[in-house]
Amino acid sequence: MLDDPVLTTRAEDGRDDVPLLVWRAARPLLTVSSAPLGGGLGPRRWVVNATVPMSYARDDPADHLAELADRLGLDGPGVGLLTGVDVAEVVARADGGVRVWATVGLGTPVPAAAPTPAAPGQRVGTVNIIGYVPVRLGAAALVNAVATVTEAKVQAIADLGLPGTGTPTDAVTVCCPADGPAAPYGGPRSAWGARLARAVHAAVRDGGAGPVVPWSERVTR
Repeated sequence: MLDDPVLTTRAEDGRDDVPLLVWRAARPLLTVSSAPLGGGLGPRRWVVNATVPMSYARDDPADHLAELADRLGLDGPGVGLLTGVDVAEVVARADGGVRVWATVGLGTPVPAAAPTPAAPGQRVGTVNIIGYVPVRLGAAALVNAVATVTEAKVQAIADLGLPGTGTPTDAVTVCCPADGPAAPYGGPRSAWGARLARAVHAAVRDGGAGPVVPWSERVTR
């Protein structure tokens, strides 16, 4: 089971209130992720989603996230994500046992097949999505679940009337129990994929419905 995250803060860049979310699993979960830390497929014990300034320029995000995990006392393998939005604004949605959490930064959405990359320094935002399915998914179903999450995200962005499919830094994490019979499918018309798609769509749509101010612009240094 993956319960609601704990919101905490850390000292960084001259501040002592930089927010981050921490999910802790009672036992390792089978996880697929595109995150900079803990990406790929395998057992994971925790997830961290950390706010960073929009000026973030470190070229070692995995090392940075590992440092944060160490400060938090997190043991074993886990997943670490970064975003310029305030993770305190996380949106949680559920559907038939599936749970989804999304931090949604869509200040400048871009089309996936844009003819040119984003200009240097262009604000692109980040959509980080963490999903939990309460039954074990087979390896192929987990990969399919990532596609399902992405399709549902794009549908939500379209429903918001935004001219893009996401941002260049979006990340997806899908977790499920590591034991039990393996469900073979994770597509949007499968039993669990459909629930995942609906929860993701609701989270991204609702998270993107209002103006999202980057955390670094919310505070006074």
